[in-house]
Amino acid sequence: MPGINFRSIILSALEVDDRIWFQNEEGEKELNQTLLLDLVEKIDDKIINLLLQEEALREKFFAKISPDTTEKQSTYVFKMNDFRFFMEENKIDNSYTAYKNRIGLTDGKKFLKDSNDIVLNWPYKDCILEGGQSNEEGTDNYFEYSEKAEKYEQKQAKRKEIFFNSVLAPDEIDRLLDPKALVNWKRFTDNGELSMMNYELKRREDGTIAENMIIKGNNLLAMHSLKKQFVGKVKLIYIDPPYNTGNDGFKYNDNFNHSTWLTFMKNRLEVARELLREDGSIWISLDDKEFAYLKVLCDDIFGKNNFLNDVIWNSTKSVTNTAIISVSHTHNLVYFKNKDYYVKNRTEFRLDEDGEGFSNPDNDPRGVWKSDPFQVGGWRPNQQYEIKNPNTGVIYKPNENCSWKNDLNKFQELLKDNRIVFGVDGKAGPQRKRFLFEAEERGKVTKTIWDDVGTTTNGTQHIKKLFNKAVFDNPKPEEFIKRIIELSTNENDIVLDYHLGSGTTAAVAHKMGRQYIGIEQMEYVETIAVERLKKVIEGEQGGISKAVNWQGGGDFIYFELAKWNEVAKERILEAESFEQLIEFFDEMYERYFLNYNLKIQEFRDKIIQEDSFQDLALAEQKQIFIAMLDNNQMYVNKSEMSDAKFGISEEEQALTEEFYN
Repeated sequence: MPGINFRSIILSALEVDDRIWFQNEEGEKELNQTLLLDLVEKIDDKIINLLLQEEALREKFFAKISPDTTEKQSTYVFKMNDFRFFMEENKIDNSYTAYKNRIGLTDGKKFLKDSNDIVLNWPYKDCILEGGQSNEEGTDNYFEYSEKAEKYEQKQAKRKEIFFNSVLAPDEIDRLLDPKALVNWKRFTDNGELSMMNYELKRREDGTIAENMIIKGNNLLAMHSLKKQFVGKVKLIYIDPPYNTGNDGFKYNDNFNHSTWLTFMKNRLEVARELLREDGSIWISLDDKEFAYLKVLCDDIFGKNNFLNDVIWNSTKSVTNTAIISVSHTHNLVYFKNKDYYVKNRTEFRLDEDGEGFSNPDNDPRGVWKSDPFQVGGWRPNQQYEIKNPNTGVIYKPNENCSWKNDLNKFQELLKDNRIVFGVDGKAGPQRKRFLFEAEERGKVTKTIWDDVGTTTNGTQHIKKLFNKAVFDNPKPEEFIKRIIELSTNENDIVLDYHLGSGTTAAVAHKMGRQYIGIEQMEYVETIAVERLKKVIEGEQGGISKAVNWQGGGDFIYFELAKWNEVAKERILEAESFEQLIEFFDEMYERYFLNYNLKIQEFRDKIIQEDSFQDLALAEQKQIFIAMLDNNQMYVNKSEMSDAKFGISEEEQALTEEFYN
């Protein structure tokens, strides 16, 4: 049915359903495509009937399986995937899709397929969301565009940090996740920056690299490059990912906002799980927006039985007076690789006992103690007996469905050993003494509410003191990360943070004697995280330094994933005009890897000459240029690094070989 504008017919047919329309910033009526597709997924009667009433839509999106002489008695099956794919490909208008079809990037028929072995069900879930970031000033997210140029310019002025992503279906992935070449190696010590010329990396007895590492590059690809060395070796993963609030630069080219964010998270969490030790744990900080969605996703990846807790951190003390309820907390989802290990070894996941609340009112020669309840939940027949208070004569029995902590014989031993007390004044029910020396051996159990480990304000003040200005928004305080590392690790264990940000996790791990790996793609990894760690080595005294008696020292190495098509993508995003894009095209064609099915001649000789293409918003033009790039070649694979065109030095090649051993 050529020439039919199906999108217009769809919008016209659905106009009467007020549920799926809203007013945009210009006061215009706009389709809520996310809600529409949600209703379609649920086979909403009203939506389906409205679509079915239009003959053109009936022929395109429905299959007649029970023909009858009268149209009203025929049975139709709605082709949901066809409809969903069409709406995705025709979100703004038909121009982008039309040009993609003309230059050979899609035939307009394929939809990213769903599999049956995943409990969660959302578009793109079986695909790779190959995400990247850039902080080029004045560059908008190329996926977020408007038909109105002035609105586009306004967005440009606001943005400081962007994510750009491509969704790849499984059959499109070709060596995307292969180990990458590593370049720009540096070692930082208390003697300054040292050469890496000898190619020697420190290793543990089992051969695992024993270096503190800061890696610049796409975190998904960097983690896959870590797999050969670090699968099953990482004790703790802490991440503070983008919260998908709409204000954190996490914007995509569709309205499946939760779906794309979940895909982004899923790709990375799956490889994160592979890197964890059997006794390892992962902690994920996030707010209310995606908390519930991520909990379901993590149940699927790590196993529902491996969920420990949602630790609530009181992350801000200030009150927002304009809010209905002022938010003061951050969620922290905690999962084990294997919770059974900690069920059997629960004293390993505890804090050092600090002695708070211990005293010695009866001058017990064994030292200070604290009274614990002698009653526990659950009914056990051998722990049901009467206890008489020797001071008052009152008889005590366990509450309903409860028991005493020990059987009668053990209780009598404890009473004789002066380990049973009856309250502060001797007139209460039985309690059991727990001496400090015993508590120190077992450690201190933490609670799920953390209001004593600083706030983001403390983190900001620390950063301002280090750099003499605020260089990062809402950094985590070191006290908060210290609590997590204390609970989850011992000295020399490996800690990974693949959303490194300002470098708090690496800084705290360094001060606490843990090996760390930090991954960050943003340019500020060098100007903030690396510079911060250099100050840590020099002995800076902010954060937890005094608490752990930090005096400085240690070292770390820095290197980058070698970019290739990623450079081309950045060049496209930096372009300020259509003319600059066209000027770059020949270099892009000659130097970088383009999609194999791209019709170069069609694009160069016809499309870029057409008024309709030149009239597209610059962001749309950029989107088409970026779609030409082969996503499998964004970075240089290790297997190809000796090719002279990549310009990787012999020293960098040798260090890369040494890294992968």
